[in-house]
Amino acid sequence: MRREAFDIPVASRVAELNKRYAHHAAIDVLRHALKDRDVGKVAMVSSFGAESVALLHLVAVVNPNTPVLFLDTEMLFRETLDYQHTVAKKLGLTDVRVLHPDLDDVARLDPDGQLNVTDPDTCCNFRKTVPLARALGGFDAWITGRKKYQGGARTELDFFEEEAGTGRIKINPLVHWQRDDTRDYMDNNKLPKHPLVSQGYPSIGCAPCTSKVNPGEDERAGRWRGQDKEECGIHFVDGKMVRIKKEDAA
Repeated sequence: MRREAFDIPVASRVAELNKRYAHHAAIDVLRHALKDRDVGKVAMVSSFGAESVALLHLVAVVNPNTPVLFLDTEMLFRETLDYQHTVAKKLGLTDVRVLHPDLDDVARLDPDGQLNVTDPDTCCNFRKTVPLARALGGFDAWITGRKKYQGGARTELDFFEEEAGTGRIKINPLVHWQRDDTRDYMDNNKLPKHPLVSQGYPSIGCAPCTSKVNPGEDERAGRWRGQDKEECGIHFVDGKMVRIKKEDAA
């Protein structure tokens, strides 16, 4: 496990970083964060989902050698796997690290591939949270695509935040972007769109847990439809996954 030898607590570094880069644009926050000694070693975590390409492009512009962690849960759409290869090649990303669930965990916990129906939290835990926690152990900070306009707890977000219980920093360079900003950026830079978006999937996760969204529904209505599940991202508190309401999730 790799950690920088920081003399200043993470909370103090986060406060100083937010003060230092308070009025910077997203690309400037990235440019500085990827080399600021108060941040440390940084990775990006990306689902290569519906709007991921905008932040991936920004990272590629600043430093295409930035490690990008991609979770292949073994239950993704074929289109997502193909899209990941297409985007990485087009953007020139040189260090995409594909994470997989442990094969022993798959055999022990989900031998018939139906755990998503009976216990979706456990399914997400061993397929997503555990492999990501393992991979992030070598980093001091990670880049997310969260934005204030998404509501809930995100309205209080800043460019940098402390990740509870891990000693890591989360970097949120797009925190001030609005919904149209992401789409405009993708259009203006002629970035490839996830093929499932045009088929009615504005939010894309694992295939068994993602359905099409009807006109007038919330964009995330197709995630875990009909299930009593609220967690919709990767959230660590003291190294463990926690359930968070959809409007508050990362």
